[in-house]
Amino acid sequence: MDMVNGFIYLGRGARLLMQKELRVFVLLPLLINFLLFTLGVVLIFSYAGGWVDEILSHLPSWLSWAAWLLWALLGLLLVMSIFWGFNLVGNMIAAPFNGILAERTQMLLTGTPQEGGGVGDFLRMIPGALGREVSKWLYYLPRVLVLFILSFIPGINLLVPWLWLAFAAWMMAVQYVDYPMDNNGISFKAMGKRLRQRKLLHLSFGGGVSLLLLVPVVNFFVMPLAVVGATALWVDEHGAQVAVEAT
Repeated sequence: MDMVNGFIYLGRGARLLMQKELRVFVLLPLLINFLLFTLGVVLIFSYAGGWVDEILSHLPSWLSWAAWLLWALLGLLLVMSIFWGFNLVGNMIAAPFNGILAERTQMLLTGTPQEGGGVGDFLRMIPGALGREVSKWLYYLPRVLVLFILSFIPGINLLVPWLWLAFAAWMMAVQYVDYPMDNNGISFKAMGKRLRQRKLLHLSFGGGVSLLLLVPVVNFFVMPLAVVGATALWVDEHGAQVAVEAT
């Protein structure tokens, strides 16, 4: 059931984006995402095909029969990597605004107002939000390096594209579920532990985000949609657990 629920929360996020209480908090993340993904599309059409052809030119002759399959897989991986990379950069820039969007979504879902919300509070949260994004990058980069090294090991490198797809899904879960976790005082380390307790739920959520990044036009809306969907996931799946732990 967890494998299905992750996708369901993305659907809830799409519906919640239509709520008038959230519209104003969606606009800036949406604009940032639009600009970055436009740049990503230009980059894909300019270079991606050449990159794939260059990689395939180094294939051993005994793999020539599978060239078309590898081209499709590598092409998909490169497109996902570009969109995924720009998404991470966009989240770094939009982190404080995404935090506010997650906060307002939680207020809408629970009916419980949270303290603060003024300009002063927003300015004070910027260093913490950016620091949290740095923590995510420090978590991602060593794992990216390991996958990069594995891609040069014969035999194992045939599995690397699939490992990349699984890792991209996990990273998207970490990226977006972290916003409501951070707002509720959950440390980055504790957040990772909570995600691992429900791996299938969070992998399916992150996998859904990764797939939406590949859909033209829809990918412009992925950032705010994923923030809102992740907050709904937090409220339903983690909020009650935190309340019990606090008693």
